[in-house]
Amino acid sequence: MLSTSEVMRMSGQVRTLGSLNQFLGIQAIATDHGYHLNQSTFAVNILHRAGLENCKHVVTPFSLKSQRDSTSFQPIDNPMQFRQLVGALQFLTITRPDISFAVNKLCQAMHSPHQYDFQALKHLLRYLKGTLDFGLPITSTSTSLRAYADSDWAGDPLDRKSTTGYCCFIGDTLLSWCVKKQPTVARSSTEAEYRALATAATDIVWLRRLLA
Repeated sequence: MLSTSEVMRMSGQVRTLGSLNQFLGIQAIATDHGYHLNQSTFAVNILHRAGLENCKHVVTPFSLKSQRDSTSFQPIDNPMQFRQLVGALQFLTITRPDISFAVNKLCQAMHSPHQYDFQALKHLLRYLKGTLDFGLPITSTSTSLRAYADSDWAGDPLDRKSTTGYCCFIGDTLLSWCVKKQPTVARSSTEAEYRALATAATDIVWLRRLLA
């Protein structure tokens, strides 16, 4: 058992840093019901690195109407910058589930980015410009655990693979989420849905054991 002097000496090494406001680049803003986590400073830094600080914003992270022409598959001049920006966007998804799908699509082109991929990256960065304050609300309204899952059957026009998407909530707080391409081609929309459900169920089982 420690003596009183030893306890006092050890407690003297502990500092009170005050209320939580920033941790690993994530800003925590206190609200009436909990906290709001965001990475607005990091997002501004990404725009600065891309030279798009003064760009016009768009309302969607991914354009579904973009057309591919003969120049779409030409390699870009600076693939290293593309990989650096996409890597930074991966870190941004810690508090931005709304960009997870778009970032996942860009990551699939990391090995050989083309002009079409670069235009998709610029579109996503323009979306960030108008949503710098978006983030995750952390509240303590309930402790119920629930999840939602969906799939996009054969959504990729090149390899016909489906996309799995799910999100898990504890109360009203988003706890975990995922958007990724399925490893094999699903032969029906039902098969794609079952794969998405299985992935979400795996995460739910892990979360239940963690909370227990």
